[in-house]
Parts: sequence; C-alpha cells; structure tokens
Amino acid sequence: MPILRELRLLLVVNPGIVHVGAHLAHAATAMGIPVQLLDVTGASSSNLWVNRFHFHFNGKRPVHLRRFSELVLHTCRSFQPTVLLATGIAPVESVTLQAIRRLGIRTCNYLTDDPFNRVHYAPWFLCALPEYDHIFSPRRANMADLHAAGCCDVNYTPFAYAPDIHFPEPPSGSAERARFSADVFFAGGADRDRIAYISAMISEGFTVALYGGRWERYRGTRTAALGLADPQTVRNAAAGARVSLCLVRRANRDGHSMRSFELPAMGACMVVEDTPEHREIFGSPNEAVVYFQSIEGLLRTVKQLIGDEAERKRLAAAAHARICNGRNTYKDRLGDMLAYVANTP
Repeated sequence: MPILRELRLLLVVNPGIVHVGAHLAHAATAMGIPVQLLDVTGASSSNLWVNRFHFHFNGKRPVHLRRFSELVLHTCRSFQPTVLLATGIAPVESVTLQAIRRLGIRTCNYLTDDPFNRVHYAPWFLCALPEYDHIFSPRRANMADLHAAGCCDVNYTPFAYAPDIHFPEPPSGSAERARFSADVFFAGGADRDRIAYISAMISEGFTVALYGGRWERYRGTRTAALGLADPQTVRNAAAGARVSLCLVRRANRDGHSMRSFELPAMGACMVVEDTPEHREIFGSPNEAVVYFQSIEGLLRTVKQLIGDEAERKRLAAAAHARICNGRNTYKDRLGDMLAYVANTP
C-alpha cells in the first residue's frame, strides 16, 4: 500500500470504546500510521434539551456544526493529513469539505448509518455527502441512492470486529455463571421491527438476556431488559447464553450488522436473520450459523439448539473460525480503505 509510507490520517469519529471510530483509531496506531482524532461529540451542546430542539426543529443540525467544521479545517491545516476519514453522519459542512479537498487531502466517509433512514435523514448532511472523494458503505441496499445523491465513488465495505474487545470470555465462578445463564442473548437497541421477535421468545418461555436502550419501554420486553452493557458484560453474556441472536436494522436497510462479526469473534452460537449478505459472510445454512426468516422459524430453531449442546459447540467453533481466520478485523478494513484510496487517481 504505497500511501502508508507517507500517510497521515485524520479521523473524525466518535471515540467511545464500542464505536467504529475507536476501533479504527486503535487499528491506525497498530499499523504505525500517524493519526489524529477529532471527537464528533464536540459538535453537540452539553445541554440535552438544546440538542433535542435542533434535532427536531432544525433539520437534525448539530448545535455547533459550523464551529466544529472550522476546527476540522484548522486541524487539517496544522496536522496536514493526507487522508481524512469520517464515520457516519459526521458534523462537517459541505463548504468545509470543499476547502479540505483544495488542500490536496483525500476525504472519505465510512458510512456506518444509512443517511436515507428517516431517523438519520438530515438535509445538511446530504449536501455534504457528494463532497467526499470516497464513500465506504457497509450496506449494498443504499449504494444506488448514494450515487443518485451525487456520490461519485461508493464502495461496499462490511463491518468487522476488534480483537482487543471481541474475544471469548466465559463467566468465571458459580455466581457469574448463574448471573449470565440464559437461553438467548441479544444486544442492541429496541427498534420497532425487533420487538416482535424478542416478545415472542419471552412469551414462549425462553430466558432472554436483553441488553440495549429502550427495551424497558415495551410491555412485551421490559421483564428481560438489563440496560446498557460494557464490553466485558457483552462477552460474558454471549458466552453464558446458549444461543446469541443476530438481527439486522431494517430501518437502516442492513444486510448485516456490527454484531454479525462481533458475536462469532466472541465464540457465540448464532441464530442469524437470513439475508444475502449474511449468507455471503457465513456460507450455506447450518455451515456456521442457523438462519431464520420468520418468528415461527426463530422459535423453532432456538428450541432445537437449546436441546443440542454438541451442535451449539460445533456452530460456534465454525463461525469463530470463519470470521477470525479471514480478514475481518477493523485493521483489515482500514488497510483495505487506505489501499483503495492509494490506488485511485
């Protein structure tokens, strides 16, 4: 990768430990790349209500969008990166991206969210999108829309896992094993299309360890809601449950999710929503995971796996080998993106 010999990388990301931006920053450091990070949360106000007002009544425009954009431009002039890589709905204005490109800096966005999802839809960001030289999208479903929005170079780049965070860690001791014992583990937000799946499993009598935001708001899921979880809790819960559930985000038009790579890296036995991208990742049915296409199919599959420990172990080992023996870390993804930039005029 010729660009790595001279590369200086500016990351415009959320550096929270579970976010893609943090994984990319760790990967860049491991690769010996000079890197500077700007925290996108600096574009928001410390006042939650001010943020909510701008989100709902000002086109989802961050409160300090202009000030943060000026900081990004100032950092480009002082740090002099060769590549700027932002993630998701990054708070950088279109005029700022134009100015950065005039400095000879390549601008890239690893588009972790679907900007056409009504939850994320922001006119100011759609104006900025075509100003990126390269868009890397972890979903194929929105690539035509990105081209139609004026993005000239769009590439499919899946999610990945971070080896320093996503690894098998079974609960230790009888108290921990009792705490994390469950039939089904799921971690993720309470999207409306997910509620029916979780509610059905709870109604069927399965013990569900349910982590993530807003599950306590719904009658059918609140009894299993355990709140947000740190990485170690997620590792323990995935190892303590008999089965781990992998759902995509329909509103994001996902064909896979971050958990599609994180769960197998943590050694989980996976029941996976059937999508073309999941089949591309995991192969044919029952090779490394079990697919489902309906609530009835999910319930039937979970029941079968709970009663078959040998099959659970076989599937978990196969999925772990398939993901961890491939090029599926965020270091791999970052290297691929930078190599692409280096080889694109």
